[in-house]
Amino acid sequence: MKTINIFYQGEGITALEHIEIGDQDAFGALRAALAKKHGLGGDACLFIEDEAEPVADDVTVASKAGRAGVKVHIHRCREIKVTVHFNGKSVHDKFAPGATVARVKHWAAIRKLGMTEEEASHHHLQLAGTTVQPDPGTHIGTLVTSGKCAVEFDLVSTPKVNG
Repeated sequence: MKTINIFYQGEGITALEHIEIGDQDAFGALRAALAKKHGLGGDACLFIEDEAEPVADDVTVASKAGRAGVKVHIHRCREIKVTVHFNGKSVHDKFAPGATVARVKHWAAIRKLGMTEEEASHHHLQLAGTTVQPDPGTHIGTLVTSGKCAVEFDLVSTPKVNG
């Protein structure tokens, strides 16, 4: 039996973690193992990165894996309410916990605030009220505080370096 690399983040799991699972195993077995390992209980859902709905327990891991494996997110929230503030405007929507910061930034900057790709490239998402700018590959589910299914960002310009 071959193994597949699983890279994951989740509720209370801020760093990208790695495990291996058999290529014939289903996502239900993976969900149960991760929930037990991280104390999330049986109500946690498993999401493939940037997919809106949880992956079904009976789907085989191999059917969704690429050459490098598969990226997933485990969380008890089925959706995260996202608010992005920019220049006195606020935009709101809901995303799956496995949505990346890069995906949320694209949605806010380009689709909602009307920036061009070039304009958006000069901005970053920063956790509201902080100076923390999560990496683009960070799953938004890792950024929620315990018991809440929401996160707020400020869209800030990237400092220009002269010289």
